[in-house]
Amino acid sequence: MPARRHLLQVAAASALGTALPLRAARDVAARPGATPPDPQASGAPAAEPATVVYPRHLPQQDRQVDYFISLLHAALQRSGARYTLIPTQSEMVQSRALLEMASDDPGIDVFWTMTDPQREQTLLPVRIPLDRGLIGWRLCLTRDDDRDRLRQVRDLRDLARLTAGQMHDWPDTAVLRANGLPVQVSTHYQGLFQMLSQGRFDYFPRSIFEIDAELASFPEQRLAIDSALLLHYPAALYMFVRPGRPRLAANLTRGMEALVADGSFERLSRQLFGELVRRHRIDQRRVLRLRNPLLPPRTPLDRRALWWPLPGGR
Repeated sequence: MPARRHLLQVAAASALGTALPLRAARDVAARPGATPPDPQASGAPAAEPATVVYPRHLPQQDRQVDYFISLLHAALQRSGARYTLIPTQSEMVQSRALLEMASDDPGIDVFWTMTDPQREQTLLPVRIPLDRGLIGWRLCLTRDDDRDRLRQVRDLRDLARLTAGQMHDWPDTAVLRANGLPVQVSTHYQGLFQMLSQGRFDYFPRSIFEIDAELASFPEQRLAIDSALLLHYPAALYMFVRPGRPRLAANLTRGMEALVADGSFERLSRQLFGELVRRHRIDQRRVLRLRNPLLPPRTPLDRRALWWPLPGGR
């Protein structure tokens, strides 16, 4: 891997689901009672902090990525370890990042993605859902002139008459198919939006924190966000660490648990996601529940504080 020289820069936050600044993360990390830094916790001399490399993401993913980086920074600070966060020089799709991490060559150290059994077997999961399960709250992109089709969907049998679009390597593809829903896959993320516009499939399920930025990134495709449905299945988006860095995984787990324990994790998530839940009128949507056969058995579903509740407890 080439040398990485671009240090982390995180955009300012806004109440509309954009980024949380690193200053906010540092404020959380510096709360009274936080564990003081341990120069040896990272296994590196205090004068030369260890580096943590994460994959640079596509521009349309910047807003949600800034939140995850803020949590990464806050968790490491609260763990008492000292690290320098560095992105890769070039943008990297999920499949490539996961392959590099699984090979355990010195390169990418941490990546946030939806969990499944294979990822938990080959990588080191930090089992706290960074998005509080909202990766499994799916709104649908559709063609602007074809919105009525989704408004007529009442149940999964109706939805099975339509075709979804997904990336070939996303766990969501297997989840949709396991529920009897046809899926058209692509190996090219940006191409999915053009495929939807051209009628190659009917709807594109995206998480509530992804869909707005993606719609804004492809105005030429004349797409729209369906206002009728919410597809919901239990899912978790974790930080994953490459196998050769168990100390980093332990530090991240310790730091994230500290953020959960003092309420910082919930406050940060509500700062980013609360307005999205209100704006997309989740409480007025028809909820279609899907089962997730890929959910690993150690997913902490019994820890209610880690999950965003569906309106009305549905």
